[in-house]
Amino acid sequence: MSNSIKLSSPSTHQFWEIPVLFEDEHLLVLDKPSGLLSSPQDAEEQRPNLLQLLHNAIAQGKPWTRERRLTYVRNVERLDAEASGLLLLAKNKTALEALTNLFSSEKPCKAFIALVQGRPNQQNFTVEAKISPYPARAGMMHVDPGGKRARSTFQVFESFAGWTLLRAKPLTHRPHQLRLHLLRVKLPLVGDGLYGGSPLLLSKLKPGYRLKPNRVERPLMDHPALHAEEIAFPHPVSGISMRVRAPWPKDLTVAIKYLRIYAATGENQPLA
Repeated sequence: MSNSIKLSSPSTHQFWEIPVLFEDEHLLVLDKPSGLLSSPQDAEEQRPNLLQLLHNAIAQGKPWTRERRLTYVRNVERLDAEASGLLLLAKNKTALEALTNLFSSEKPCKAFIALVQGRPNQQNFTVEAKISPYPARAGMMHVDPGGKRARSTFQVFESFAGWTLLRAKPLTHRPHQLRLHLLRVKLPLVGDGLYGGSPLLLSKLKPGYRLKPNRVERPLMDHPALHAEEIAFPHPVSGISMRVRAPWPKDLTVAIKYLRIYAATGENQPLA
């Protein structure tokens, strides 16, 4: 069985080959690329989303769906379109119900890597701030005392001069939760223009950087530097402890490489 699935959108002429991180008769865990919606959103009805692409492939009887005997797939959670990394899907109603209960329990089962601007005052900190849709702009969220409860924990993973790599764990699962909670403590995500983050440029890091004539510098990170790296949970049917990891995407790996070269503080080593 192939370790990836191939999806395409006739309306936008886009193509994705998405790695399969884990699969059995009950679960499907995919490594979603940045830029692809995980499920339909009212504000972006015309934009392709992973769940609908999967449903279309099943309806069309694509060979890889028949090979996998895939007839049912539902998302247990949403992963922001701008974020990359693992997305957990249920292949039957039994798994869907069990995993839905897990994700509503406020247990820290999913861990993200987040590259932010600035530096927190503590190695470990928690942000709790309610969230709701921002009425003035579709698809945007904001911190709102009348919104839904949202809580996240953060741990410093590695420090740089002007930037910090964090491990983040959402205890609730609201849209844009980690992005808003980081903004709340004045640590906007690198590349998150929607919520105050700036692109990461090599020219800002490398002394004596020179761009070739008639060239425009391409950012090391020009989208929110947020990656769903790991999920740990009991299997919804067998109860066996599961742990699945998604490798860092290339742009994040390259960005961290240059930060280690040109913005190292010498104060710490990366945490295990």
